Amino acid sequence: MVPPEHQQQVIIRTAVKLPIILADGREAMTEMYSFTGLVDGKEHFALKLGQPDANSPLVRLHSECVTGDALGSARCDCGPQLQEALTILDKEGGYLLYLRQEGRGIGLYEKVDAYRLQELGHDTFTANLELGHNMDERDYDVAADMLKALKVQRLTLLTNNPDKCKQLNAAGIQVDGKRPTGVFSNRHNQHYLSSKRLKANHQIDIEKPEDS
Repeated sequence: MVPPEHQQQVIIRTAVKLPIILADGREAMTEMYSFTGLVDGKEHFALKLGQPDANSPLVRLHSECVTGDALGSARCDCGPQLQEALTILDKEGGYLLYLRQEGRGIGLYEKVDAYRLQELGHDTFTANLELGHNMDERDYDVAADMLKALKVQRLTLLTNNPDKCKQLNAAGIQVDGKRPTGVFSNRHNQHYLSSKRLKANHQIDIEKPEDS
C-alpha cells in the first residue's frame, strides 16, 4: 500500500460513450471512464449505466476474469455475474468498476497454475496458498479512489462478498446497503462456490444445478 503522502489524487482521464449489447440482446449506451493517478498503475475502468441515484448509487465492483468474462468458463461464476450486473445497472442506473485483479489478484498465469492444482485436489483458496499467495490478494482502495473521482462518496453495493463492503468503508466510502447477486451454479463450479461460502464468507445459497 502506498503511503498517503506519496499518493497523487485520482482524476478522470477520459470519458467516452460506449454502446454495449446486454445478455438479453438489448443495446445499452454506457459512459466509460479511464483514470489518472491510480496507485497500482493498472488500467482499471468504470462504466456508468442508466441514471445513477445522485445520493447513493448502485455499484458493482467486478474483478477481471479473462476465462469467465471473455471465454465463458464454467469453472467460476464471473461471466454470468458480469452480465447480470450490466443488465441490472442498465435498468436501475449505477456504476460498474472493472478492476484488473485477475485471479483474485495473482494474475492470469498464476490462476492457470492454481487451476492445475485444483485438478489435483486443492480448492480455489488452498491452491493460491500453495503457490505462495494469500487466499485473496485484492485491494479495493483503488476502487475507492475511482469512486471518489466519480464524486461517489456513498453507495449501495451489488455483491455477495462482505469483504468488499468492509474495505470500501475503511477507505472512506460509505456503504449504505448491499444487494445480493445471483448464484450461477453448474456442474463444474460446485466446489468453487462452496469454497467461497465456507472460506470467504460469501453470502450465497447453492442449489443443485439442472445440468448435474
